[in-house]
Amino acid sequence: MSDFNFYLNQNLKKAGQGADVSVLNKAVAEKVGNFHRSFKEYQATPLVELKQLAADFGLGRVWVKDESYRFGLNAFKVLGGTFAIGQYLAGRLGCDLGELSREKLASPEIRARLGQITFASTTDGNHGRGVAWTARQLGQKAVIYMPKGSARIRVENILATGAECRVTEMNYDDTVRLTDAKARENGWVVVQDTAWEGYTEIPTWIMQGYMTLAVEALEQIKAAGADRPSHLFLQAGVGSFAGAALGYMVAALGGQFPVTTIVEPRKADCIYQSALAADGRPRSVGGDMQTIMAGLACGEPSIISWGILRDYAAAYVSMHDFHAANGMRILAAPLQGDRPVVSGESGAAAMGALRHIVRNPRAGDLKKALGLGSDSQVLIISTEGDTAPEIYRDIVWYGQFPNGAAEL
Repeated sequence: MSDFNFYLNQNLKKAGQGADVSVLNKAVAEKVGNFHRSFKEYQATPLVELKQLAADFGLGRVWVKDESYRFGLNAFKVLGGTFAIGQYLAGRLGCDLGELSREKLASPEIRARLGQITFASTTDGNHGRGVAWTARQLGQKAVIYMPKGSARIRVENILATGAECRVTEMNYDDTVRLTDAKARENGWVVVQDTAWEGYTEIPTWIMQGYMTLAVEALEQIKAAGADRPSHLFLQAGVGSFAGAALGYMVAALGGQFPVTTIVEPRKADCIYQSALAADGRPRSVGGDMQTIMAGLACGEPSIISWGILRDYAAAYVSMHDFHAANGMRILAAPLQGDRPVVSGESGAAAMGALRHIVRNPRAGDLKKALGLGSDSQVLIISTEGDTAPEIYRDIVWYGQFPNGAAEL
């Protein structure tokens, strides 16, 4: 098997002809954004234009949305956790979240009405940290479970919020099931960024929370003198982030939504495998799913995002870890004149994929099919910074996972 496999969508839909994206519309995005802005930590994360890299890659423009600045937590995931928990608490209070803010939800009066609530979640690091941080901000508790092999620094970051954090001997998907069972036993509220039969409301709120990122990006691109991105590269674990970002683009831009490529690690490529299936139904992958892209090490697609990715993504990529490592190094040490971006193993996956597509002759068919050329305006989301600093330095400073190296 190749170190870089791709599949072109044979049934790509036009806006309005595929999966319903109405829950990701502009009105909901405005409500989400207003709630996020009620946190003093909120600020729009930078959109970095890499002009020299674009020229080197033979592209028109390349933008990187740098989520290492998000809420001081070094990753975008908190966008979903904050909004979902806010929505849940608003429901408990019998009011609309539009009437509330972070300050009101954390007030002694509201906390007395709500009582003590414990939120539970499974995470590879970033989502759980966001849930735990939000719970603390609003005077509530959190219990976070992590799959085996989780980096110690990510555990410590969660513990630093005051939450409980427990590392299991299971993979991500089995840990999700354990968390759900423990929550049922203890009366906790599960805040999970994936959906399954019977559990879709909170994951939908999480996806809606991610829209803030996409709204900011489109506004920043317009401020940079462009109407929209022509191409979008999105990494996927269960697909909630990718589905939210792509779904909002479809809802907001209609027939002008960007040509979108979904990127995954080869050992956890459930979206890619689902795309290969002829019946359009999601597929799962199992096993340890060892990959440096820890945030993408998920084997079961979210049932509420899969339809969006199935119908509106143009291509799906399954690739070896060294491609993500290349992306990290490219962003950390850019061409002269470009601004560096600190991007972690999952955050840089899309850049690694783009580099391979535009620079490797073996990917020429994919480059042609995607229409990548001198007029292309490419948007990439760096979803995390150096959330595991030792791993980051091993790759960027010391050259771990060199180009063409074997995976873990």
